[in-house]
Amino acid sequence: MASDNGNFSFDNGVLPKIQTNAAGTKKPANGICHDDSVPPVKAQTIHELHSLQRKRSAPTTPVKEGAGGAVFATISEEERQKLQLQSISASLASLTRETGPKVVRGDPARKAEGGAQKPAPEHHHYITPTISVSDSALKFTHVLYNLSPAELYEQAIKYEKGSFITSNGALATLSGAKTGRSPRDKRVVKDDVTSEGLWWGKGSPNIEMDEHTFLTNRERAVDYLNSLDKVFVNDQFLNWDPENQIKVRIISARAYHSLFMHNMCIRATPEELEDFGTPDFTIYNAGQFPCNRYTHYMTSSTSVDINLARREMVILGTQYAGEMKKGLFSVMHYLMPKRQILSLHSGCNMGKDGDVALFFGLSGTGKTTLSTDHNRYLIGDDEHCWSDNGVSNIEGGCYAKCVDLSQEKEPDIWNAIKFGTVLENVVFEEHTREVDYTDKSVTENTRAAYPIEYIPNAKLPCVGPHPKNVILLACDAFGVLPPVSKLNLAQTMYHFISGYTALVAGTEDGIKEPQATFSACFGAAFIMLHPTKYAAMLAEKMQKYGATAWLVNTGWSGGRYGVGNRIKLSYTRKIIDAIHSGELLNANYQKTEVFGLEIPTGLNGVPSEILDPINTWEDKAAYKETLLKLAGLFKKNFEVFANHKIGTDGSLTDEILAAGPNF
Repeated sequence: MASDNGNFSFDNGVLPKIQTNAAGTKKPANGICHDDSVPPVKAQTIHELHSLQRKRSAPTTPVKEGAGGAVFATISEEERQKLQLQSISASLASLTRETGPKVVRGDPARKAEGGAQKPAPEHHHYITPTISVSDSALKFTHVLYNLSPAELYEQAIKYEKGSFITSNGALATLSGAKTGRSPRDKRVVKDDVTSEGLWWGKGSPNIEMDEHTFLTNRERAVDYLNSLDKVFVNDQFLNWDPENQIKVRIISARAYHSLFMHNMCIRATPEELEDFGTPDFTIYNAGQFPCNRYTHYMTSSTSVDINLARREMVILGTQYAGEMKKGLFSVMHYLMPKRQILSLHSGCNMGKDGDVALFFGLSGTGKTTLSTDHNRYLIGDDEHCWSDNGVSNIEGGCYAKCVDLSQEKEPDIWNAIKFGTVLENVVFEEHTREVDYTDKSVTENTRAAYPIEYIPNAKLPCVGPHPKNVILLACDAFGVLPPVSKLNLAQTMYHFISGYTALVAGTEDGIKEPQATFSACFGAAFIMLHPTKYAAMLAEKMQKYGATAWLVNTGWSGGRYGVGNRIKLSYTRKIIDAIHSGELLNANYQKTEVFGLEIPTGLNGVPSEILDPINTWEDKAAYKETLLKLAGLFKKNFEVFANHKIGTDGSLTDEILAAGPNF
């Protein structure tokens, strides 16, 4: 009780009795005090409590109409899961055994939750000599099937050293010794079909291997995966065009790889997974295990092998996740043209009026920056298809460079790095887990892989109408290409096949010279057919659907690197905006010497004197000398394509050659 002097005291010095029951309630007969504010949990053990924490969603596949639907509707959930495991077992089947491994769903660390495990039904996949007993045949392989990002986080952090949650919620991982692709270790099986259809020889990225060597590496990868207690299986899709979608299955040993592909491929709905069936293409990622260097065609402990006939890809000796992404892109460069669909290494966006633009460009040309426009919808940043239905993104995510990333320069990418995103090979502060994107201690090729819906203005589904504009970007460090020029069809094919940009290469004594770089179709490392075939398809579709091509130089003006200045990004953006709006189509044009490019004489917001490069050079003789030097590099690069005849009479080849520099 309060006393007059403001202090508290108790009558008779005795503490008042604490009332444990609400007023008017009767005291329990046993005299025990209960906290009856909430009901007790419905669990008798801690394991029961944990099982209550997680609920399982029921299948939601609707009953399908027609004959097929009637059969499908009769399949129970248990039978559906059996068929699913049967399909995965078939994928993991060795070539020396008739049946695949015994597979069971679930994490082996949670055996107590799943009860007794039963082997999957046998699936006779290969009629080959049987090994009656093996260690693989005596064990279960646990399948972690299409796990969610949260589940994959748990797996990575618990079992994969070098996995951490960063302060922005992303999963930081390490790709091991390889922090980039290994193009010299990529192999494609050369058989009766591919020997004639694919691009082989000088300039081609396709290095041959035979069927037997592929099967040897496949066996090595499958045996490694089957020796593990668990494997991760992703069933997903490529290509947002539903009529031309490809089903892919990725079998891997790391949660990092599973989450990466979860982000990069198109994610299947629960309904689609229940009726997924047999995949169209399968990746066996045994990257933690090396290939046998004594195997024919092997030049290192790394091998990335594609077999188009078997629709399979094998990865050994590299944990770099980008091998899977670009391997599937190579496959699409083969499969899509067979359907008269053009596969493209490009960015793609769409205006609010439905006008679509494609952006081609090598590293450093500004492709990502210019195709990311808050006034336009992003269809995709890297891989696309152009069919009779329009354009479609091949992927379900973005794979962005992180080196020197800042919120000011790339706000969309910065904000997309959050829970669910994979951060490859980045460095972070040990205590706060804040990422330092300027730190290149592990590699300069730091990357972020995230679902495309993490970009605010992404268009979902990632499809659009036929392109109105095709923009070829070049960062010309020689300073002789105009900021923008309009191309005819033959010029479009010539510059598309050339795939030009110029990099600045530093030397030890401090002298820096521009270095021309050519990559056919702006993605030579991934194309399967001869570049002229893709170029012919591009010209055909542009002509059919009325698209216009533009060559945009984002490089130097007024002199080469070290003498002139980089063209201001604000000017380049004005040029791109004028392309989108149609303003440039109505401009007046004049033709340049040597390259014969059509350049506008004036453009709102861009100084007219920079539109013709010769006006910005003080030394006109140096300009002409540099112009001829670059023209010679173009001609030399094109020699490898000059003898390839397109069509029956080869007239189109002659037309393309005539569209190049003339001097």
